[in-house]
Formats: sequence, structure tokens, C-alpha cells
Amino acid sequence: MPFLGQDWRSPGQSWVKTADGWKRFLDEKSGSFVSDLSSYCNKENLFNSLNYDIAAKKRKKDILNSKTKTQYFHQEKWIYVHKGSTKERHGYCTLGEAFNRLDFSTAILDSRRFNYVVRLLELIAKSQLTSLSGIAQKNFMNILEKVVLKVLEDQQNIRLIRELLQTLYTSLCTLVQRVGKSVLVGNINMWVYRMETILHWQQQLNNIQITRPAFKGLTLTDLPLCLQLNIMQRLSDGRDLVSLGQAAPDLHVLSEDRLLWKKLCQYHFSERQIRKRLILSDKGQLDWKKMYFKLIRCYPRKEQYGDTLQLCRHCHILSWKGTDHPCTANNPESCSVSLSPQDFINLFKF
Repeated sequence: MPFLGQDWRSPGQSWVKTADGWKRFLDEKSGSFVSDLSSYCNKENLFNSLNYDIAAKKRKKDILNSKTKTQYFHQEKWIYVHKGSTKERHGYCTLGEAFNRLDFSTAILDSRRFNYVVRLLELIAKSQLTSLSGIAQKNFMNILEKVVLKVLEDQQNIRLIRELLQTLYTSLCTLVQRVGKSVLVGNINMWVYRMETILHWQQQLNNIQITRPAFKGLTLTDLPLCLQLNIMQRLSDGRDLVSLGQAAPDLHVLSEDRLLWKKLCQYHFSERQIRKRLILSDKGQLDWKKMYFKLIRCYPRKEQYGDTLQLCRHCHILSWKGTDHPCTANNPESCSVSLSPQDFINLFKF
């Protein structure tokens, strides 16, 4: 309720002194008097109600727009990467433009490219999300949804996608608080809805129950010990070794093999890095397993991918390996350089 002396007028009303000496509100649109306070309050309540309905409709529209699965396809699956203007080309190539042009939606269906795309999505979610255009941000969420659906169906790479979703959610929690300061493209309601979707995906991944195969055939523990150890040596993530050791008692013994962890440390880290993080066991020997988990907290691990994006040094075209592009070099394959996900991000840091 307004206090004594407060002006109760709303836009479109004015004070008018009538013949009986009372000042009343005159509605300028209708020309009629608002003779008492209750009538005025009813109008105010109606006005507030209309504002609430408009806000609710706007939120519904924002959510509907965010649900749109419109994909932006380009005929060419490559893109020029240039950082300046020339007589032939004008302007700059942005990360968002490259993200739209390169065929990431199809790449996630290829097992050789899946980990590469997921790592790239994680790097963008961590620090480059605000550099994407509105279209690129929508494509980012659409590709992420395809990744989650694929993992839910295949029940593979669950931990990898959990980490990706957690990274993205943490970044959005920080960025959403700064909406309105040219940080994220779009309405706050749209991003809140996307965060709710991420939480729903995380819950779905947590509820996955991996069932034991029904067939009774040869298993890993049925193989000779030398073959089991050879298979373990091909795992490049120490967490996978720990998980494999928890599957069966026999595998647990093999997963604690010192030589296995030594090779894993030497694969990911240099001798200088290893010497700085030496850890001795109770028996006075190097504890390679503890050293590995300490090293990954201090240094980045070596990344290995079945297939990567490539940059042609001759014509500065970025594309997936095996994709034809208009190169004028005599031997285009010799001009191609493989890019790690971080190298891809660094191309667009001006």
C-alpha cells in the first residue's frame, strides 16, 4: 500500500480537481475518473498480472528456442584459417565459424574421432564458450546432446562425458551470474534451462547400470597372463587400470605390476618431470603408481587420438584427415600437420 503523501498515479493518469473540491485521477485514455483507491488498486493488480503473463510467455519462448535442433550445415567440410585481411580474403576466421563449418556432428559417430571431439568440447567449455557466436553456442549444445545420447546408448566413455558435463556446468555457473555484461549470447532463461538439462544428463549417466553379457565365451581372465599384461599395457589412462583391477582378483594383481606403471609414467612424462616427483615405497623402491597420480596433477598427460584435424601449411586450410580440399601443392599430404585439441584452440587466439 502507498504511504501518506505518495503519488498513486500510474502512467496515463493525471490529477484533476472536480467541482466538489476533491482531486481525483483522470484516466487520459478513457477520459473517466478513477474515483476511489480500490478501483485504482484493481487496475494496478491487473497491470502486475499482465506483466507476469508476459514474463511467463517470454520464458516459454526462450525454452522453445533453446530446444530447436536446427543444424547449420555447410557444403564444404573445410575452412580457411587466416588472421588478417588480404586482397583475396577479408576479415578474420573465428573459433565459432570454424566450429560451425567443420563436421563435428558426424565426427562423434566415428570411434577414431570421438575422444578428440570430446576433448575439444571440454576445452571450449572451460575457457572459450564466450568466444562463440549465438549460432555456434547452439551448435555446441546440440553436438553435446548427441554425445550424451550416444554414451547412454552404447554405455561407453561414461566417465569421460561426466567430466565434460561437470566442466561445462561449473563454467556456466560462473558465466550466468554475469549475463547482461556481454558474456553469454541469449536470455538468462535459456541458459538456466540449459543448465537444468545438463543436470538431467548427469543424473541419467549416474543411473546407468552396466549389465554382464549373457553369452558365455572367452573372457579376459581366461587368456594367458602374458596376454593379459600385454592388453593392460595398451591402456593409456591409469584410472582405467585401477578400474580393471577392481573387476577380478586376478586382474588386481596384474594391475599393481610396477613395470606396468613405470611404462605408463614414461609414456606420458619426460625424465625431468619424473625426477622431480620421485616417491619411495616402504621397501625403498620407486612407487610408480603413486608417482603417476602425482604427476598427472602437476603436468598434462600425453594425448593420443585415432584421428585429428589437420592444417595444410601450404594453403592454410583446416579439415579432417582424408577430407579433400582445394590445395595447389604438388604433394598436399606432405603439407598437412596434425593438430591437438589445444592446438586447434590456439589457432584462434589473436
